[in-house]
Amino acid sequence: MRDPAGRLTLRVEAAVPAFVAALLTQIGDRSPWLVAILADRYGRPLTIALAALFAHAAGIALAAAAGMLIAPLLTPNAKMLLLALALIFAAMGSLWRLKPPDRLDSWRIGALLTGFLGVFSLALGDTTQFFVLAFSARGSTPWLAGAGALVAVFAVNTAAALSGEMAWRQLPIRAIRILFGLACLAAGLFFGAQALRLA
Repeated sequence: MRDPAGRLTLRVEAAVPAFVAALLTQIGDRSPWLVAILADRYGRPLTIALAALFAHAAGIALAAAAGMLIAPLLTPNAKMLLLALALIFAAMGSLWRLKPPDRLDSWRIGALLTGFLGVFSLALGDTTQFFVLAFSARGSTPWLAGAGALVAVFAVNTAAALSGEMAWRQLPIRAIRILFGLACLAAGLFFGAQALRLA
């Protein structure tokens, strides 16, 4: 007998945590900063936002696929430890000083390709993909974790593209990064202790 409520709960559990983690990660990341720079340069914010979406989609798809492949090999404790590592990795990145992205001033390949390749080079192996890997390995619907993260990525990068660099840099990004980093550190230590049966 089908359980629609149960299936909906599994979908929410897969998509929502990945969405929230990606949203908070991306706000303090270099990717939307570069998107804002390129949107100002080319005057085509939606093109740059779509290029960023495609760039992130490639990496997120790989992370979701990897999570799906390793999930059967991991015990529940190992999956929790993987999530703890993702949280601690996010904390380290958030508490570290954010360096400006390369402005790609010498690139002459057009808005779409510059946006795609520039963002892809920044996003490859970033915290968002680590979160997608961890949530995909834990859930029964890994692609929903990827979809949740991708929606968050598109929302943040579109906001950055439409805002422009000056307005984007006026946001309290440093405070957001510190608060997010401390929250991730606390959660990562908690889940790590649970995974290692220390608490």
